[in-house]
Amino acid sequence: MAKWGEGDPRWIVEQRADATNVNNWHWTERDASNWSTERLKALLLPVRVEGEEGACEVTEVSKLDGEASINNRKGKLIFFYEWVIKLAWTGTSKTGVKYKGYVEIPNLSDENDIDEVEILVSLAKDEPDTNLKTLMKQEGAKKIRDAIKTYISTLKTEFTQGMILPTVNGEHMETAPQVAPKAEDCKMAARSSTATLQPKSIGVKIPTCKISLKDTFLTSPEELYRVFITQEMVQAFTHAQATLEADKGGKFQLLDGSVTGEFVDLVPEKQLVMKWRFKSWPAGHFATITLNFNDKGGETEVCLEGKGVPASEEERTKQGWQRYYFEGIKQTFGYGARLF
Repeated sequence: MAKWGEGDPRWIVEQRADATNVNNWHWTERDASNWSTERLKALLLPVRVEGEEGACEVTEVSKLDGEASINNRKGKLIFFYEWVIKLAWTGTSKTGVKYKGYVEIPNLSDENDIDEVEILVSLAKDEPDTNLKTLMKQEGAKKIRDAIKTYISTLKTEFTQGMILPTVNGEHMETAPQVAPKAEDCKMAARSSTATLQPKSIGVKIPTCKISLKDTFLTSPEELYRVFITQEMVQAFTHAQATLEADKGGKFQLLDGSVTGEFVDLVPEKQLVMKWRFKSWPAGHFATITLNFNDKGGETEVCLEGKGVPASEEERTKQGWQRYYFEGIKQTFGYGARLF
């Protein structure tokens, strides 16, 4: 029998002041349910297909029941997920007639291969039969299956970062995973800016400037426009709570309150105009941000024009839009393209 303190070092947890789980030997579990809910919504809402009959698109994730978790035992990851999903879809014929229907996914589970997942497409009650149902059943189902495949892949890669740490001589080596922008980074930047720039009273004139950005996304103007005005999609690409009312005069709040504003004008698929501000800006001061969506045949060029941005905040504002909006959208929805 080994003397006290001379046993298998993998079991001597009490000798570590930080109680580190050495070599990931003990059972650990991470709940992935909330992350999965947001990720699935972000992947399924942009689904849209077109054909000779017209176009079909997912308009709502009306049901998303289930759970997901990841377990780590002796350095081996074990994935568990089980979801029942119901989507609402709308089809629009070439003549402009609209049809409504549903998509049910009753068995998205780790026990089923991706090809075994059922995707059941139907029309709403009292809707007449239409070829758009066939379009959604064939092409729409393919895109939905691709979205599910992406969810499973990112669950096993992005969400698991840090669960298994490499070791050298039994000591942890912390990794620095590349992840999408987080709201906390923006908050820290806001606090840093506040420390050097004291808020001014309402009515005090401050130097302002204009900013402009241009970027290209691999998607249609319609789909990209939806990303900016759909609350669930905004929460997905900012990785933070958001509230918004996508109407003229509607208010919005992003990045846990670090960004607030109001929609001034909305032209579907063409233009968004908004009053926009960082929380750290002088009280009551808003910039006017205009986004123009230009169809480039398979791509969409977005031109941003900003007026009334505090001169001292020019670079921070441009970097914020570049990082938290444009890059966040590309990383979340796969619309990556070159940057001008």
